[in-house]
Amino acid sequence: MPDLLDEVRDLLAAEWPDYARYLDDHRPEVAEVGVLFVHRLLDLAEHGPRTGDSAGEGVPPPTQLVFEQVGRQQLQDGADLSDLLGAYQVGARAAWHHVAETALKLDLGPEVLAVLAEAVFAFVDEFSAASAHGYVLEQSASSAARERHREELAEMLLSGRSDTIGIRLAAERAGWQLPPEVAVVLADPADARSCGVVEHLGGHCLPIRRDDAVGAIVPSPRLGGRITRLVAALRGCDAVIGHPLTLDLLPTGMRIARTALRLRKAGVLSGSPVVVADELDTIIANRDEWLLETLRAQVLQPLRELPDGKRDRLVETLRSWLWHMGDRHAVADDLHIHPQTVRYRMDRLHDLLGERLDSPRERARMYLALVWDQPHGRAG
Repeated sequence: MPDLLDEVRDLLAAEWPDYARYLDDHRPEVAEVGVLFVHRLLDLAEHGPRTGDSAGEGVPPPTQLVFEQVGRQQLQDGADLSDLLGAYQVGARAAWHHVAETALKLDLGPEVLAVLAEAVFAFVDEFSAASAHGYVLEQSASSAARERHREELAEMLLSGRSDTIGIRLAAERAGWQLPPEVAVVLADPADARSCGVVEHLGGHCLPIRRDDAVGAIVPSPRLGGRITRLVAALRGCDAVIGHPLTLDLLPTGMRIARTALRLRKAGVLSGSPVVVADELDTIIANRDEWLLETLRAQVLQPLRELPDGKRDRLVETLRSWLWHMGDRHAVADDLHIHPQTVRYRMDRLHDLLGERLDSPRERARMYLALVWDQPHGRAG
């Protein structure tokens, strides 16, 4: 066994010096595994394989756990699993060289020699499988931990309550480089397809996973046409792409994106996806439903006593007149009525609203109250 371990170490030293050092540093543990291996070979040489027994059976669970841990350590060290499995093969060839040489000296028959060969490589296969299993387990655990750290970082950024040092440490833990700008992307939680698309925007994004919100924090959205690619990826989705903001304004960006998603659901915004940067006016006008409704009631107060049908026709005409900047023929085309009818209705509105129709300030108030009304907005 000492000669075998020395030979394996020397073979590994050229291509995998770290493994050679591992053999030197953990000689007793490796030798213990080697003893189990030799005892199994002796049993096979003396008795042959038992019925239903395979040549590689009998590796104790503790030994398998040792090799699982070796696989875990391989990932933790950032090394490739293929290197470890290649090193095992080097050990297997060296072991078989010693086993075969000894078997020939003892003049063992070819049948026993075949069983021994099968045993040597079956053992190595089991060690390799155990290490591969450990590597995958560690990979899964590392991935889960990284995803958890990314979610924690996203919540810290969205809360707006974390200090710069805390955020920097959390970003390092999550393996995420803090960008100069970010954008919030949100999907309607009730739309499984849209949520699925948003959740797969890429590993460069931080996930937003809340009971009432599914989305992502996209770094450097203006960089390299990323916004254009986001629009293409989310085409047809019930989703919102937020305005690019610095990290300290991310909570504000989240509120704006939520408002945009609500307005899309209400029919005020219709993009698929909605790009907040293109809809700021509509979002500003509709961000507070109570305020907008109060303003609308003030603007239309002179029409309150009219019958419902007549009032609705006059409001419709006023809205179109504001939208078309007083162009009577454009209003007639829009409402599919005669220009004379437009004149009649506008005369009636002048009677009711008086000089307010001639005041730029009052027209601006009417425009805000009526053109961006919910859910029949004309702002697009």
